[in-house]
Amino acid sequence: MALPSSEYCREIETYLCRKNDGHLIRVVGPSFDLVSRWAADGVPLKVAFRGIDRYFERYYRKGPRRRPVRIDFCEADVLDVFDEWRRALGLTAGTEASDDASTEVPRSASSNASLPSHLERVLLRLTDARTKGAIGSEADALIDRVSQELDAARATPGGVRGEMRRALIDRLAALDRELLTLVASRSAADRQAIEQEAAEELAEFRNRMTVEAFARAHAAVADRILRERFGIPVISF
Repeated sequence: MALPSSEYCREIETYLCRKNDGHLIRVVGPSFDLVSRWAADGVPLKVAFRGIDRYFERYYRKGPRRRPVRIDFCEADVLDVFDEWRRALGLTAGTEASDDASTEVPRSASSNASLPSHLERVLLRLTDARTKGAIGSEADALIDRVSQELDAARATPGGVRGEMRRALIDRLAALDRELLTLVASRSAADRQAIEQEAAEELAEFRNRMTVEAFARAHAAVADRILRERFGIPVISF
């Protein structure tokens, strides 16, 4: 069920306060109207939070902050992230899902990234996930196997090209799904919580999607939440 505008705005206000190191910037007047439009348009709270995060990341890169950020400054980033989220789930601008929507969410990294740099990032994130222990020791054997395969691909003289490159990309997709499946099977409680969170994120669009489209979108959101919760990198290229 979608949150009422007033509650949605309070959640945004609270999140903005945390991002502003406790400095409260009220979401009232024109700002309230702005955020209420996000709620009316079906922008999930987590999507809005990611848009706010994106603005702050860019803000921090400019140097030491001088003043608290108002929510109005984050609007373009929130709408950009919302647009990316809809496209990733196969949602049109009219908020209906296309029949051929993919269940694979595109990588957040630039689509122009090279395969070698992608492999390097995946290896680093796999190592980090193992060090933190979030994905559990049962995934160690799979991580070892994935790391060995990626290391071998990186070490190929002259790089991976032609048919070998296509085969590697297919293999990366298979390894990605294998790791997700393994981590998702850890406990019924985790799986149920993730599926519920995915359903809540899509609640605003549920009645405007076909059963098949909702199932695909739900699977895509659940995969993304699983990755975020356990620090799983996107192995697919």
